[in-house]
Amino acid sequence: MRVLLVEDEERLVASLRDGLRTAGIAMDHAGTGREGLAAALDGDHDLVILDIGLPDQEGFTVLRRLRTAGSDVPVIILTARTSAEDTVRGLERGADDYMAKPFSFDELLARIRLRARRRDDAPEDPVLRVGRCALDRADRRLTCDDEPVPLSPRELQLAQLLMEHADRVVTRAEALEAVWGSASRDNVLDVYVRYLRTHLGADAIETVRGVGYRFRG
Repeated sequence: MRVLLVEDEERLVASLRDGLRTAGIAMDHAGTGREGLAAALDGDHDLVILDIGLPDQEGFTVLRRLRTAGSDVPVIILTARTSAEDTVRGLERGADDYMAKPFSFDELLARIRLRARRRDDAPEDPVLRVGRCALDRADRRLTCDDEPVPLSPRELQLAQLLMEHADRVVTRAEALEAVWGSASRDNVLDVYVRYLRTHLGADAIETVRGVGYRFRG
């Protein structure tokens, strides 16, 4: 596995390089947003670890440009900016996870391996159909009644999870772990379910009180 770290704090760069090397993971480094974006778009990395407070531009800008260019490489934001607003902003722009500094290296390593494994285990059939909705996982596009549904990357990720398990109730814990990598953002799940219902209709996602959600389409 090869990881790209976009970070300007040299002490942290050295520490992560040593830790990842010990774990058998190669790491490349970019100290600015411009360098990081160029390296991420090369397509040679299995995952990107991205700081927000970069010297030339915000990591949010790097992330937006990366996703606009069509890259689906997993991105973990690693930052000292931990407000709810910044967290939602990062996830909305397509981050797969959001971690606060200071952090546990063991936890970061677990999240890196989880995201990389999910990418490797992606199903071969790109089109998932449930009821009136079809999700093209390769093109990251959802349609319902043959009409395109505009979703943010995070909304699309949650919709995909619910559609892949439409035969049962997805628990709150499962959704939080699968989409956000942590059960610490319980209220964020409710917010994103409301977003999906706005796009798909109030009856598209059933709430099973005290358990979780079921996709009806």
